Amino acid sequence: MKTVLIIEDEKDLAELVAFNLEKEGFRPLIASYGVMGLEKARADSPDLILLDLMLPDMPGTELCKALKSSDKTSRIPVIMLTARGEEIDRVVGFEVGADDYVLKPFSTRELLLRVKAVLRRAAPEGAKGKVFIIGAVSIDTDRHTVNVAGRLTELSAIEFKLLLTLAERQGRVQSRDQLLRDVWGYNYAGDTRTVDTHLTRLRSKLGDAGDMIITVRGFGYKLELT
Repeated sequence: MKTVLIIEDEKDLAELVAFNLEKEGFRPLIASYGVMGLEKARADSPDLILLDLMLPDMPGTELCKALKSSDKTSRIPVIMLTARGEEIDRVVGFEVGADDYVLKPFSTRELLLRVKAVLRRAAPEGAKGKVFIIGAVSIDTDRHTVNVAGRLTELSAIEFKLLLTLAERQGRVQSRDQLLRDVWGYNYAGDTRTVDTHLTRLRSKLGDAGDMIITVRGFGYKLELT
């Protein structure tokens, strides 16, 4: 049974989401405040977090940054819930490490589909037992780890899946739309900047090895030894 932590100060909404998650076989937990949510995330190690962007005690972006900067919680996928749909808000959400972004009001069916899609991405099954070594980068798909020049590098679930996808298709250019389909599992209509934002973060985490991820102007990206 997968555990989903709901960090949401609207009590009725949180309970409705929890009810529907429970019907789908999940174990929901609820926190009404950011500090409480951070404590529950550290104590219970949920499989996924649903995080409201506007909490009474702290911004959801700050809480997301705190989660992604801690070794104990950095690998937990985060879906942000918010009524703010401007592009800049989505970009900021992804920049602080969110794995997905759902606008209020939303249907519970859509939310459940997003939850299941993010959980599938967080535990890829297609390449278990393989180790990809490309230059200084070693990707162990069984242990779900990445080493750069012999040092363990912490990646989010999305960043790991992006790197693995590019590694599996080394030398082949992947369009942004293709990466959205294969990594996110569905299309973000017109929101290809999602890919750009995550790849910028991935390059930064890989350090000098990030130069292997090459931008092909007007089309997409490829991973290639330079």
